[in-house]
Amino acid sequence: MLEIKNLTKKFGDKIIFDQFNFTFNDNEVLVILGPSGGGKTTLLRMLAGLEKIDEATIIFNNESYDLKNESFDKNILGFVFQDFQLFPHKTVLENLTLSPIYTQKMNKIKAIDKAREALERLDLSDFENAYPYSLSGGQKQRVALARAMMIDPEIIGYDEPTSALDTELRDQVADMIIENKMLGMTQIVVTHDPIFAEKIADQILKVNPRD
Repeated sequence: MLEIKNLTKKFGDKIIFDQFNFTFNDNEVLVILGPSGGGKTTLLRMLAGLEKIDEATIIFNNESYDLKNESFDKNILGFVFQDFQLFPHKTVLENLTLSPIYTQKMNKIKAIDKAREALERLDLSDFENAYPYSLSGGQKQRVALARAMMIDPEIIGYDEPTSALDTELRDQVADMIIENKMLGMTQIVVTHDPIFAEKIADQILKVNPRD
């Protein structure tokens, strides 16, 4: 279980979250739904340690973390970026292994084996030597998910995973998220699309811009 208490976040004079609270259960899909500017992506980035939190208490697996003007750097959330952020000059396999090898000091052979397992799980084994430009939008989405899985996160977070996809590919992403849930994966999905949200969500957290 993930619980956030009294989350506060500001950008300059603008208050994004003020004493914000929510609870999220394991093995579920939480959708953070709302229009642009409401703080959806900011919330996800804070949980991934990519944005500092002004103040909050985060309780995860019965451990409590009191934060003030710092990042939540516990590596519990693997982040799938909206624009994928794949290195265009690196193969799919290299995209997956680069960070574990150079930032986590993972053994190269272990990293390659782990990457291949992730690619096989997502039906991408035939693409390990491909470059991002040759992949479809749906394939890039799955490669980005495989990369996020390389750190063995407790939670996978997706930032607007369907924003650049047509209807068919959007349905494929929904099917992938539902399948991951059946495999026991805990997921948080940021979206502005209520139809997509209703299809995948166990819980919907609505976030709207503050005046």
